[in-house]
Amino acid sequence: MQNTKLLSTTICVFLVFQMLWAKPDAFKDSNPCIHSYHLEDFFDFCDTCGCGSSGGSMGYGTGLNNYFIGVRYIGQQYRSRDGIFNDSPWITENFNTMQVWGNVPITKRAILNVIVPYQQHNRVLPDQTEQKINGLGDISVLAFYDLLKRTPDSIISITPEHYFQIGAGVKAPTGKYDRANNTGSVNPSFQVGNGSWDYIAAMNYGFTYRNWGISTLLNYTFKTENPKQYQFGNQLNYGINAFKTYYISDLALTPILGIAGEHFEANKEYGAAVPNTKGSVFLGKVSLEASYNRIALGLAGMVPISQQLNNNKVELKHRLSVYVNINL
Repeated sequence: MQNTKLLSTTICVFLVFQMLWAKPDAFKDSNPCIHSYHLEDFFDFCDTCGCGSSGGSMGYGTGLNNYFIGVRYIGQQYRSRDGIFNDSPWITENFNTMQVWGNVPITKRAILNVIVPYQQHNRVLPDQTEQKINGLGDISVLAFYDLLKRTPDSIISITPEHYFQIGAGVKAPTGKYDRANNTGSVNPSFQVGNGSWDYIAAMNYGFTYRNWGISTLLNYTFKTENPKQYQFGNQLNYGINAFKTYYISDLALTPILGIAGEHFEANKEYGAAVPNTKGSVFLGKVSLEASYNRIALGLAGMVPISQQLNNNKVELKHRLSVYVNINL
């Protein structure tokens, strides 16, 4: 099993680098100066759980550049009931994800995104003992197509520029799903992977004017039953970000303010709905992205504005993301 996971990771990373070498012409329009302020927030998928590849509304991509390869850390903290009763004690859960990720152009209008996550989660039980799980997570591969592509006339556009994208992708069950981790706690998402093939449809729209811009997104994840007859609920995600880029010589700084929402249906086991497994959360987002030459650094934080998770038996405390990319 470990050999299979290692092989899957190697194949995905190999494919990314193969495309970098095999498609040199695709990068001719990827001037970092032109795209540095164009915040498209690719693949801003949300997963209120530890087994999701994205680990929250942090996004599958960065607005600093359309095309990149890099690494990203995502940390999430929750507390959930250790049992099904309202007076069951709370336990603290920390979901930590380290990703190798990249956005690679296939053609002038098509983009391939690959994410290979490694999960390392822990939770502290009421008796102060600690449970830990770790391993390769679920690998995601997504493709977007530019129906309306921005065509800048200068480094800072002097007229409004619009873009519109549609996309689809798949999440493979390369991470381990362990039914035993669901026992006791009402949070079934304390997993390295969810064990199923999931399918994603997405849409992004945004515009920029001079060094200002707004990006919006809408996507839906169709989740299937895993071999253990457990199925995580389908999920709807949406968000909007507003930003402004400041240029200091060769350095570009972009503060971002945004909101995001997640709504997911109830999980199913043996075809029957599992109680206390559906919900929604509405989040506020603050980010700062910087680029210098071909290096991009990003920091993002998210806090819940309102939430109703698992019949109020799970609470999100906060999310944090840090990434370093090489722009292509």
